[in-house]
Amino acid sequence: MDLGLAGRVALVSGGSGYVGRAVAAALRDEGAVVVLAGRDEDRLERAVADLDAGTDRITAVTMDTRDEASVDAAVGYVVREHGRLDVLVNTAAPPAGTLDPARDHDAAQVLDAIDGKAMGYLRTTDAALPHMRAAGHGRIVQVSGQNAQFTASVTSSARNAVVSVASKTIADELAGTGVTVNVVDPGLITDTPSTAVQPARAGESTPQQVAAAVVFLASEQAAAISGVSLAVGHRAYGVQ
Repeated sequence: MDLGLAGRVALVSGGSGYVGRAVAAALRDEGAVVVLAGRDEDRLERAVADLDAGTDRITAVTMDTRDEASVDAAVGYVVREHGRLDVLVNTAAPPAGTLDPARDHDAAQVLDAIDGKAMGYLRTTDAALPHMRAAGHGRIVQVSGQNAQFTASVTSSARNAVVSVASKTIADELAGTGVTVNVVDPGLITDTPSTAVQPARAGESTPQQVAAAVVFLASEQAAAISGVSLAVGHRAYGVQ
C-alpha cells in the first residue's frame, strides 16, 4: 500500500525520544522529509546521526513546547527551509515516571503535567494549523495514552484526557478543510510487550507498533479519518 508520504514534510516533537525516534524512522522509510524537534540539541544531533541513514531527509530544530515563541520559531523554520508543513506528530511530554504518585491530587502537579503535555500539543497544533489550512492539506497526530480512559492517576489521566478532548474538538472544527487531527493512545510502551489481558489495565506495545499507527494516520490513506482516538496494544476490558 502506498501511503502517499514520499516528499511530505513532517515535524516530530519529542523527536529524540523513545517514541519520537520510532515515528521518525517510520516516516523516513515512507519517503518523508522529517524534522525532529526537542529541547536538547545534543540529543537531537545524535538522533539525526542515528536515523538519517544516508537519506539526507532527517534534520532537527530545537523547540520547547512549553514556550510559545520557541514553538512558533521552530514551525517557522520548517516552513522556511522546506516551503511547507504537511504532517505534525506530537510525542513531546515529561515521562510518566517523573510524576510524583504522592502528589497525584496536587493541583500544582496536575496543572504542570497538563501544561507539559496537552498545552504543549496545543501550542504546536496552533502554530502548524495556519500553514496547513492555507495548503488545504495536513495531518496532525497526537500521541497520548490509554489512561485517558482510566482512573488510576489523576495527573496522568487528566493530561491525556485533555489531549483527547481538545484534539476531537479541533478535528470537528477542521472538517472539510483537508486537515485531519487524530490521537494514538498507547498503554505501556516497551521493547518486550506482554500479550496478557488484564482487567481495567492498559495493554503494552513497542515503539514501532505505535509508530505504525501514527504513520498510517499521517498518510493519504487516512484522509477520511479525523477526530479518532486509536488504542494501540489495547488488551484491557471493562473500560468505557
